[in-house]
Amino acid sequence: MKTISLLLVSAFLMANGSLWATTGRQDAIERLRMSSDVLHDIMEAPDKGIPEEVLGSARCIVVVPHLVKGGFIFGGKHGRGIASCRTASGWSAPAFVSIGGGSWGLQIGLEGVDLVMVVMNERGFQHLLSNKFQLSGDASAAAGPVGRHASAGTDWKLDSEILTYSRSRGAFAGITLEGAVVQHDSDSTKAIYGRERSFESILSGKVTAPQSTRGFMKAIAQTARAAEVSELKKDK
Repeated sequence: MKTISLLLVSAFLMANGSLWATTGRQDAIERLRMSSDVLHDIMEAPDKGIPEEVLGSARCIVVVPHLVKGGFIFGGKHGRGIASCRTASGWSAPAFVSIGGGSWGLQIGLEGVDLVMVVMNERGFQHLLSNKFQLSGDASAAAGPVGRHASAGTDWKLDSEILTYSRSRGAFAGITLEGAVVQHDSDSTKAIYGRERSFESILSGKVTAPQSTRGFMKAIAQTARAAEVSELKKDK
């Protein structure tokens, strides 16, 4: 009888483990799809979006889609998203992140708000590689400029390692995320890559992007390239 009970418990745990793995993978794939949609929206609404100069100069881009719909609660749960960084051969495979805590702007109280963080320089990149860091604590962060012509000022170029944005109903706005903690989402990483992968190995371009991430990879490459081409035309 004891043996049968142990077998039943083992079978139950295995079944639940398999179900968790399947659900975790589906959630991560859906997050990739939603992040791709946010990137496409950036290209379609330049006058209400992130300036091309910002995107064209980005070292890394982090997208956290649908904070509220994803279960974000003040002082409680966190949002989850995707990060990718420039490498010598293009953009890195996506790394999975979580973000929570800190002082959030009022926009987070709206339904369906997306978050975009643009890492602007090598210092910001090194913070991202650390697996866990605090905005405005470890890394300097500021609400980013908005609109096609909003990049005339130079303060954001000189002062900020990371520029932060929220998006609601198709329009982007700079948002302050002081004290928010960004860290590696190891559960989603395992679900997509099949095992744990470090931030450093993924974001430095040492890991091949799985087939399930190709839609996101295409979206981020197109977004950055469109911004770069537009900037080149403006300089002529």
